[in-house]
Amino acid sequence: MIKIRVSLLAVLLILGCANRGNPTGGEIDMEPPVVLKSSPENFSTNFKAEEIEIIFDEYIRLSNIQKELIISPPIEPQPLMMPLGSASKVLTISEFDSLRENTTYSFHFGESIEDNNEKNPLSNYRYVFSTGDYIDSLSVKGTVVDAFNREISENINVLLYEVDSLFTDSIIFKEKPKHVGKVIDSTNQFLIQNIKEGKYLIIALEEENKDYTFQSKVDKIGFIEDYIELPKDSIANLKIFKEKLELKIGKPKQKTNRSFAFGYEGEYEPFSIKIINTDSLKYSSRITREKKSDSLIYWVKTDQKLDSIVFNVFNNKFSDTLQVNLRNKENDSLVIKSEQNKTLKFNENFIIEANLPFEKIDKNKITILDKDSLNIDFKVKLDSIKNQYNFIFEKDEEQEYGIGLLPGALTDFYENENDSLFYKIKTRTYNDYGNLRLNLINAKFPVIVELVNANGEAKYEAYETNNSTIDFNNIDSGKYYIRIIFDENKNQKYDSGNFLFRTNPEKVIYYPDEIDVRAGWDLVQEFILK
Repeated sequence: MIKIRVSLLAVLLILGCANRGNPTGGEIDMEPPVVLKSSPENFSTNFKAEEIEIIFDEYIRLSNIQKELIISPPIEPQPLMMPLGSASKVLTISEFDSLRENTTYSFHFGESIEDNNEKNPLSNYRYVFSTGDYIDSLSVKGTVVDAFNREISENINVLLYEVDSLFTDSIIFKEKPKHVGKVIDSTNQFLIQNIKEGKYLIIALEEENKDYTFQSKVDKIGFIEDYIELPKDSIANLKIFKEKLELKIGKPKQKTNRSFAFGYEGEYEPFSIKIINTDSLKYSSRITREKKSDSLIYWVKTDQKLDSIVFNVFNNKFSDTLQVNLRNKENDSLVIKSEQNKTLKFNENFIIEANLPFEKIDKNKITILDKDSLNIDFKVKLDSIKNQYNFIFEKDEEQEYGIGLLPGALTDFYENENDSLFYKIKTRTYNDYGNLRLNLINAKFPVIVELVNANGEAKYEAYETNNSTIDFNNIDSGKYYIRIIFDENKNQKYDSGNFLFRTNPEKVIYYPDEIDVRAGWDLVQEFILK
């Protein structure tokens, strides 16, 4: 027994010694790379080197360099950065042959430099040099917000253009800026350093192509009305917006033998279309708007045959002549469908739409019955541009409605009639929805009040000219943001700005917190406008 205990003790001692020698792997490296030295030295003057070397204390990689690196002023073509796709203790910059004289250059690396193993970033490292006798030392800082949306998107830069004898406002469309700074998304802030004294145009740009020039069709821009002068004006706050583009009509495309699609760019506004290539042509026409694209459809009805059509497209601002050579194509048959499938909300109308323009409706061939087979009185309203019929009637909760259309109740532009149609829809209870009463304090009318989701999509809207209390009743439960648009020109829609005309967008503010509308609850919310 004693021998067994001695042997067991020996085994435990051996195991203890063995465990004591096992490696633990050490602590995880949480430190970013450290710059040991650079050649030429950072903040060098009279720069004439053909290559820059920045030496680190460990192996580094360049990550997302195209997005993170800001060179101010821009160098074209952009210099070569190494290492690419591998690790090294040396970052080299070369092939910069287009440097300006007496200019301070700044390479802002953002989060692109990280160590090779744990990917710890060296945040906001800057390498600066001057081709002249001194380093420019002035700076400008500020914030950028979106004029319409709650949050800014990524990749917004702030650009500075020197106002000299060659400067014009159109410079932003065709030339690179003198200085560039990146907006830090989490704070909306920017800082541009190493600027010389002088007068500058400052703009913010959210770019599609990321070439530091303004493309008004796709980019957002922000500006302040006056130039800034350094060192006096060292703070600038900007609002970016998408410019309102002038309406431009594209060349029409033949869809069928009797329909033509007119695509357009810019903000839609009504315009007219006429056929002008023949005086003897007898025809009638209709215009509808496509639901899923920026196009108007021109429908023509005639017994005559043409090889081509010349259209005159015009309104009170423009006039254009467009020609289409015709091909023989098939025509569509009439297809009618409802916008609602099963449920009809209390604040909706029942809507039917068609692929061909509606021409007339016969209410005597239409019935709406509730679940007790009682007739429901209704009105009908045609939205001709959307090509939709709205059926307007009082709705009760927990009700079921059958909507029947006999043959010939609907006739389209080409005298096609519907077959028998029947739709069954239901309503829920009032407690399935929520109510919001919004009290505006210090409101300056008129205002557009919108409830928007997290993506900025407006789900409910009200227009008010003098009432500070706005009710949104029977709305879907969920979380919303309140957006207030100050409708300065009283046209009942949001109007953006324009850089060249120096016009700012209409003012938009949001309630600072997300609101929670719950089913079966009445929420009263006060909003103090500033």
